[in-house]
Amino acid sequence: MKWTITQLQKYRGKGLVLDEKVDVSEIKETDAQIRDVSLIHVTGKADVNATNITFHIHLSGVMVLPCARTFVDVEYPIDISTTEVFLLDDNYESQEHEFSTIVKGDVIDLMPIIRENLLLEVPMQVFCEDASPEGAAPQSGKDWAVVTSDQQEKKIDPRLADLAKFFDNDKK
Repeated sequence: MKWTITQLQKYRGKGLVLDEKVDVSEIKETDAQIRDVSLIHVTGKADVNATNITFHIHLSGVMVLPCARTFVDVEYPIDISTTEVFLLDDNYESQEHEFSTIVKGDVIDLMPIIRENLLLEVPMQVFCEDASPEGAAPQSGKDWAVVTSDQQEKKIDPRLADLAKFFDNDKK
């Protein structure tokens, strides 16, 4: 997903149509939480004019992240739409887009933009749908067990048993 400005200028007035699958597996090294990522399908178009090139892109694919409760793999779908503006003249001020990139040299590379958008899409937590997936963290062990609030019994600490009787006397 790399073009020279000369290549893109051929599409001035016509626009460039994008429909490609890219490998972004190197983002696993950037964010340890990402266990795997599928090929990302990049679709969209590029509007080319004399002062800037605007890419309207849509990214779709799947990331594999750990479940926040059980640490099993959870497939997290990616569906991102973004617009990226590349300014060809550094003296040109873009009123349309607050955030734009000034092109240094004569090559425009979309891969850093795609990686950045994918990293921003990683949620803080994901949860698996299955209550007890295979390979999940254990729910009990020797002398311990995970207890939910529904399962928790209302046991009175023997040291506080006399205090519990205090409220019974007030009701009489």
